[in-house]
Amino acid sequence: MLTISQLAATAGVTVRTVRHYHQVGLLPEPERDRSGYRRYSAQAAVDLIRIRTLADAGVPLARIDALLHAQPEEFAAAITDLDAELRHRIDQLAEHRRRIADLASGERLALPPEVVAILDRMRALGVSERSVLLERDTWILHQALDPEAMRQGIREKNASFGDAGTMRLFLLCDQSLDWEPDDPRVDRLIDDLDAWEAAHGRDSSRPGKQAVIFSRLAEASPTWQRILGVLAHRAKQRRIAEEHRLAEGHSPTEGHSPAEKHRPAEEPPAAEEGRAADPTRKR
Repeated sequence: MLTISQLAATAGVTVRTVRHYHQVGLLPEPERDRSGYRRYSAQAAVDLIRIRTLADAGVPLARIDALLHAQPEEFAAAITDLDAELRHRIDQLAEHRRRIADLASGERLALPPEVVAILDRMRALGVSERSVLLERDTWILHQALDPEAMRQGIREKNASFGDAGTMRLFLLCDQSLDWEPDDPRVDRLIDDLDAWEAAHGRDSSRPGKQAVIFSRLAEASPTWQRILGVLAHRAKQRRIAEEHRLAEGHSPTEGHSPAEKHRPAEEPPAAEEGRAADPTRKR
C-alpha cells in the first residue's frame, strides 16, 4: 500500500494534484487506516498515471472520467473528437498570434489592408502624423457606422491622390490644424473647401450616419470646429436656395452664375457650429 506522497511520486505528480483529483471526483479517496493515514493500492497508481497522461495530452478534466471507463470504440471516437477540437483551438491561436503581430501597427488591428495602404501613402506624401491618426480614426468610425460604404470610400480616396486640386486642399487641411481660428488663411481655405463641396455635390449640413465622424474632426482643433461649422452653414444655405428655385419652377441652375451659386455665406450661428462635413477625406 502507498501513502499519498508515494502515490504522487509514482505517477509523477504533486500531492496537491492528487488531492485536486480527489476533489473533482477523478480519483477515489480511500478510507483512513487505524493510524489515521490514507493508503492507496497499486490500482490507484495505475488510474492516476492514466489520468495524468490524458491531462498532459490536453484532455479537459471534465471528460477524463468518461474516457477512463469507455469501451475501445467509444474511446477512439472520443479521441477523434478531442483531436478535432484541438485543431480548432490551434487555428484560433494562430489567428490570435497573427492579430497580436499586427499590434505592431495599430492601424492593422481595426482596419482593412486597403485603408492601411492609404494611411501609409499619406505618410509618404509628407502628411503630418497628427493628420494621419485623425484619418485613421475617421476610417475606424466609418467602418463601424457604414461598413457597406467602405469599398466606395476607399475607391474615392485612392482616386483623390491623382487629383492635384484635391490633394492641394488635403495638404492645406493638414497644415490648418495648427492655425488659429481667426487666421486669414482659414477664410481662404473655407472658401476653397466650400467650392469643392459645391462642385462635387456634397451637402455637409446633412451628415447622416457620419455625424460622429464629423464630430471627431471638429474635436481635432478649434480651427476645424469653425471650418466645419461654416461649411455646414453654407451647404444649408445652398440647399434652401435650391429648394426655393425648384419651388418656383426654375431649373436647378436657372438664373444663377457659378459665382453666385458658390458665393460665400456669413458665419453660422453658434448653435450650428460643429455640424460638419469630412473635408480632410473628400468623400
